[in-house]
Amino acid sequence: MASLNVGNLGEYLREQRRNAQLSLRQLAEAAGVSNPYLSQIERGLRKPSAEVLQQVAKALRISAETLYVRAGILDAERDRDEVETRAVILADPTLDERQKQVLLQIYESFRKENGYGAGADAGGTPIPDGRPPAAESGGASPRETAG
Repeated sequence: MASLNVGNLGEYLREQRRNAQLSLRQLAEAAGVSNPYLSQIERGLRKPSAEVLQQVAKALRISAETLYVRAGILDAERDRDEVETRAVILADPTLDERQKQVLLQIYESFRKENGYGAGADAGGTPIPDGRPPAAESGGASPRETAG
């Protein structure tokens, strides 16, 4: 009953790196990690921290949450729908970064309204992924201004 799923993570990272047409050295430099360490992650020999995964995700321009699930940091069953939704939004080439972040904030606010706290890991700890917080913006919602 091994909880380490780093082989799957490594294969996925290698695939994403190749899709981005980056060498191992280029990705390591962009993510701020050593080339040998990244190689060990790709080969399934190391389990990276959430911080390293976030740096790699940012360098690859992919969802950090997807990497967290593959690394076993997030509960895949419980968080799959949210992670997939976020991944699709972040991967959409027709949206710019600002639009993606706004859409994610709207999605997060709807989830909170419906009683699902996102933006936290299985233990309730905020996930450091560079997203702006989805806290209340202070502005009136359409519901509050209507009628």
